[in-house]
Amino acid sequence: MRCPYCGNLEDKVLESRSMANGESIRRRRECLACGYRFTSYETISEKPFMVVKKDERREPFDREKLERGIERALEKRPVSINTVEQIALEIEEIAIKRGKENREITTTELGDIVLEKLYNIDKCAYIRFASVYRHFENLEEFINEVKNIEKRGKTNE
Repeated sequence: MRCPYCGNLEDKVLESRSMANGESIRRRRECLACGYRFTSYETISEKPFMVVKKDERREPFDREKLERGIERALEKRPVSINTVEQIALEIEEIAIKRGKENREITTTELGDIVLEKLYNIDKCAYIRFASVYRHFENLEEFINEVKNIEKRGKTNE
């Protein structure tokens, strides 16, 4: 560690403390050349979890963006904000588990997870989300999706 006073690279650690529930370490150091004492902090630098878009672009996973999409699908539906937050947390956990190896997940996989969660909570929200996610272009596609919901409901009984 370079001394901020004289620039020497040799120092000794006088004291180390774990900070922020083990998220970082605070170290008191003393420069061996000039005796100046200073503090350094160490933190883990993790690669962010990424979402791979259909055009191969990558962007950091954003739970708030996910929540906004779920909220939109559930707009004016009898579902609490706490439920939306819980769904988003569950989806984030599932996504991170599925993309653990390379720290990324495709939007297709992420959208399928959202649809699965919405299907179990509110069928109207499921259709709303599916219409945007799957780019429904006409009434026929809506009708087919509703029929698929009816079929799934009958097979689960």
